Amino acid sequence: MIDKLEMFIALSREEHFGRAAESLGITQPSLSAGIKQLEEQLGVQLVWRGSRYGGLTPEGQRALVWARQIVGDTRTLREEMRVARQGLSGDLRLAVIPTALTTGAELAARFRATHPNVRFTILSRPSSEILSMLDNLEADAGITYLDNEPLGRVTATPLITEDYRLVCDAAAPIAAKPQVTWAEVSDLPLCLLTPEMQNRRIINQAFLRAGVNPEAVVESNSTVVLMGLVATGDYATVLPVQMAGFLAAGKNLAVRPINKPRARHGIGLIAPFREPHTPVLDALLTEARGMAQRDDN
Repeated sequence: MIDKLEMFIALSREEHFGRAAESLGITQPSLSAGIKQLEEQLGVQLVWRGSRYGGLTPEGQRALVWARQIVGDTRTLREEMRVARQGLSGDLRLAVIPTALTTGAELAARFRATHPNVRFTILSRPSSEILSMLDNLEADAGITYLDNEPLGRVTATPLITEDYRLVCDAAAPIAAKPQVTWAEVSDLPLCLLTPEMQNRRIINQAFLRAGVNPEAVVESNSTVVLMGLVATGDYATVLPVQMAGFLAAGKNLAVRPINKPRARHGIGLIAPFREPHTPVLDALLTEARGMAQRDDN
């Protein structure tokens, strides 16, 4: 039944029979047959059908909760048995907000230094997608904001505090200042992340608290694009201190603290609220706690 439950979860996630089948590497008729068999085994209709996918029935909505729990527990059991045979090994899928990718990379590197048989897949995703990825078993853990939006039932471990920096050409007049205000930043030709990104909403709030409401002349969902524009000398951007330092290193750019008001937000590792966690995920949470303690000292 586990394979049928995984088909059901994929269909609820993709909301399309063809895409769900493709995500599982099977044919659409195989998926349709699997869902039909699951319905026969459970004795209820799970999916509204017409000429296309029509959503989950009320019974399907309830079954989805159980499906996620059963498939998650089954994966945990498999991990437990593999660790008993082979030691800590396997795959970890980590979804990370774009502005914390350097933190995700550092966590993976520290973890693999101790557990070299664990393979990582690190995916850049907006915070709005990370929770759904955990729910749909598409990711094992995420790195996201802890204090700026509802997280639901997750295990959370703080990692860093996001503090913000202006990044601009080193020859720009504002670069001569040791620190700047949000009002001063608002007068610059800004390139910023797109509005659906949580980091952009945080930056917009900081501008509003300073009594200004600038418009970005260029928007992108990629921090690399933003830094490429700043490197031309014609633009400025606002990034978290860790990402700003990493992307500006070796370039003729200035990185300056932004105060008045100071905007700070916590970022941490989150995992589904499930006990027990897989041994690999439990070890990752332990590494995250150790990483945060070392960075605080």
